[in-house]
Amino acid sequence: RAGKCHLGGPGMTLKLSKNIDDQDAAYAALIGAHQGLSEAQSIALNARLLLILCNQIGDMDIIKQAIQLASKDN
Repeated sequence: RAGKCHLGGPGMTLKLSKNIDDQDAAYAALIGAHQGLSEAQSIALNARLLLILCNQIGDMDIIKQAIQLASKDN
């Protein structure tokens, strides 16, 4: 997916184009953070990470757009 996502709400739009210089390193960091964790610990890590990233985004419209996009069937 490229471009921006206009799923609703005024203000900023969700970026869908590449926005990470080294996507492989980001993926490896995410996977590495879960190594050795139980399923419950992994779920808790994801929840904490999500809240931290939501705080970093700081825009409720963007967060809602991301939730809506993530909630769609693949």
